[in-house]
Amino acid sequence: MLELRPNCECCDKSLPPESTEVLICSFECTFCRDCANQRLHGTCPNCGGELVRRPIRPATKLARYPASTQRILKPAGCPT
Repeated sequence: MLELRPNCECCDKSLPPESTEVLICSFECTFCRDCANQRLHGTCPNCGGELVRRPIRPATKLARYPASTQRILKPAGCPT
């Protein structure tokens, strides 16, 4: 099950579970659409994998399977 991480690893923008502006790689590294497209050019800076839109978990399932609250941030930021 996806963690649904709560923020962009580059800019720390909050990304709620219902957001359609979230991209992830196969390791669930999480980025906002702006950083993924403008800074990362669709490639994860951690693993080199493709960034794709994160699916939305139905609201009825969030109560039983909540999104993660652990924020992950790259200390040095992301490449520009």
